[in-house]
Amino acid sequence: DVQLQASGGGLVQAGGSLRLSCAASGFTFDDYAIGWFRQAPGKEREGALCISSSDGSTYYADPVKGRFTISRDNAKNTVYLQMNSLKPEDTAVYYCAAAPSIILMTPKTVPHDYWGQGTQVTVSS
Repeated sequence: DVQLQASGGGLVQAGGSLRLSCAASGFTFDDYAIGWFRQAPGKEREGALCISSSDGSTYYADPVKGRFTISRDNAKNTVYLQMNSLKPEDTAVYYCAAAPSIILMTPKTVPHDYWGQGTQVTVSS
């Protein structure tokens, strides 16, 4: 069975840092792009914040460029999201997801089974 387990969320003050982890199993991790998404209360899930592709390339959405860093450890089937300089507007549930390519890494095209369960990040002002 495909599983993605997100962890590492918590409560942090503005300007602080957190590192999220996404441990995956049940598919060939090396062949998949892994992305991070977030969903704030009362809002729809946004497009991918960061993506680590199977060829090592990365993508960052403008709101997190320069503050967030995505990395992957293929030996551990794990992707990390280092979040620095956190802002109150970063408060959301963060989800990881897997897709065969960056093009398919969207909330509407990632199949249900390829989403992690979410981890809450709360940034206080």
